[in-house]
Amino acid sequence: MASTTVTIRPVTEADWREVRTLRLEMLRDTPIAFGETLATAENHPEAEWRLRGRRGTDEGSASFAAIDESTGSWVGTMGGYLPKTGFPLLVGVYVAPSHRGRAAGVTDALLDAVEAWAKGHANAMALHVHEDNARAIRYYAGRGFTETGRKLPYELAPHGFENEMIKAL
Repeated sequence: MASTTVTIRPVTEADWREVRTLRLEMLRDTPIAFGETLATAENHPEAEWRLRGRRGTDEGSASFAAIDESTGSWVGTMGGYLPKTGFPLLVGVYVAPSHRGRAAGVTDALLDAVEAWAKGHANAMALHVHEDNARAIRYYAGRGFTETGRKLPYELAPHGFENEMIKAL
């Protein structure tokens, strides 16, 4: 990737078109990672996309976008929410292939934003990652997340389990 500047900012309802475009890209790229099928996402009405955009400004959740300043393109997203019990949960993690890797810094910048949000709510953060998503598991481990040993059933094909990981903040 050529050196670019990326802005990390909260997502808003007005961003619903970009949220939709990036979500569909995410599902095409790594369908096992998001608990939703491409076919389902393609059929959501505008109201659903607006709701997803509001997650960046709603109480109890966070959603951030990484925007390449040279093109205005959305190249990544990451969010979190407060479940009824437990720690803030990291969700919706995606960085476009063109902006992946430690050198690019996009994933780290997004995770820094979500961690800063989570620190306002708890002293740790959790995530669930499909057991077959080795790239993501390695990344999270490198950022200080450890597996708890808890496994949750993954409801979409090809099934399997999601590993729970946690990190002290």
